[in-house]
Amino acid sequence: MTSFQKRVYEVVKKIPRGKVLTYKEIAQKIGSPNSARAVGSALNKNYNSKIPCHRVIRSDGKIGKYNRGSKKKINLLKKEGAF
Repeated sequence: MTSFQKRVYEVVKKIPRGKVLTYKEIAQKIGSPNSARAVGSALNKNYNSKIPCHRVIRSDGKIGKYNRGSKKKINLLKKEGAF
């Protein structure tokens, strides 16, 4: 795991249930404001269930991708009350 991935995962772990952040917001929080795509790439590589990657969405409000499938992401967000 790279130091970039560690920084991304630390921020994502702190997103409360029922809330979301954007890839861009994560990038800003880790001090790399122009790395929203890299944040998405780091999250795509995560399979640790303690890191709630499904709570990260696109800046335009769309769901974005999820390494376990978009339907699963939508269902998880609805179940948590985020959507």
